[in-house]
Amino acid sequence: MKNTISALMLSTALMIGAGTSAFAQDKTIKIGNLTDMSGLYADVGGPGSTLAAQMAVEDSGLTKKGWKIDVIAADHQNKPDVGTTTTRQWLDVEKVDVVVDVLNSGVALAVKNVVTEKNAIMINSGAASSDLTNSQCSPNVVHWVYDTYMLANSTGTALVKAGGDSWFFLTADYAFGAALERDTTTAVTKAGGKILGSVKHPLNSSDFSSFLLQAQASKAKIVGLANAGGDTTNSIKQAAEFGIVKGGQRLAGLLMFISDVNSLGLNVAQGLNFTETFYWDLNDGTRAFSKRFSERSKNKAPPTMVQAGVYSGLIHYFKTLEAMGGNSHDGAKIVAKMKETPTDDPLFGKGSIQPNGRKIHPAYLFEVKKPSESKGPWDYYKLVGTTPAEQAFRPLSESVCPLVKK
Repeated sequence: MKNTISALMLSTALMIGAGTSAFAQDKTIKIGNLTDMSGLYADVGGPGSTLAAQMAVEDSGLTKKGWKIDVIAADHQNKPDVGTTTTRQWLDVEKVDVVVDVLNSGVALAVKNVVTEKNAIMINSGAASSDLTNSQCSPNVVHWVYDTYMLANSTGTALVKAGGDSWFFLTADYAFGAALERDTTTAVTKAGGKILGSVKHPLNSSDFSSFLLQAQASKAKIVGLANAGGDTTNSIKQAAEFGIVKGGQRLAGLLMFISDVNSLGLNVAQGLNFTETFYWDLNDGTRAFSKRFSERSKNKAPPTMVQAGVYSGLIHYFKTLEAMGGNSHDGAKIVAKMKETPTDDPLFGKGSIQPNGRKIHPAYLFEVKKPSESKGPWDYYKLVGTTPAEQAFRPLSESVCPLVKK
């Protein structure tokens, strides 16, 4: 009897060992780019994020080593229910391992719950809400590129110090706008400024006249645009028609992208200050990647910081899986390993991922050039200031994320 039990135990151990070995050697990966393909954020992420993911696959070198990596994409239409339905389909049926981009904070906060429930991974480079690594953090989420805390502290603090000590907000009426107004209010008041008021506008608005008239009537020195994409460019264009800047008020684009500046043109955008963590012309590494990207992108556009973040996040993910010897498809375990491993790529340089999932790197305050200062296509920014990585994002001492041990 003892011999029989021993034989059974040995057989079971061998089966478990064989299964574990096979599991560790699995070299298949499926990536889902969940983004805005046709709406107000399409130029920020969209097909460009799919291209960035494909380039990350190519540059990783894993396919030449026998790995099978697929990239698929879907349009969440800026609707949380569409985002969650798509994600469940991807994870349950199509066996997607990692969801990237996820433009739109409302969508990202909803998708985060599905990804956590299914133990998959979300590498978010598009949604801005700092809640993703604070009050609503998850062991399955890494937040790349930027967030509302960083944007507020970099742009908001700098403008108050430059004399812009009274603010009025035009705020997109969903999770992102609320988080950006909240975080900027904190930064402005901490720097000694005051908030004179705010008004909320629907997502994807075409007429900002009534909102801008309220901002104009407030007499605030700074009109803070707590919106993004098409909403930001439309509000800036219409602000010019109302003569807001000519009347002495300044516009603060709290989240802007190079695609927005291109849409506005330098005549309208000149003098705007805003914060980004990536710019195509920042250094040799960003220029080399952007040249390859623009050759393959529509309109020959360089990458936005969201698209750059898709590439950078996946490069780190691939490095982690290779170091682990295969894909365990255990999202929390892989993310934990990603956090242990220092980040390093040509687009964002050296960095790290904090316990709350926040990827940290420097933030750059830019000013849009005058037309006479631009030397060619997409030569739009001049660097005003740099915030070091360890100062750019929310300190862990202020975090309420339960993943952060106090």
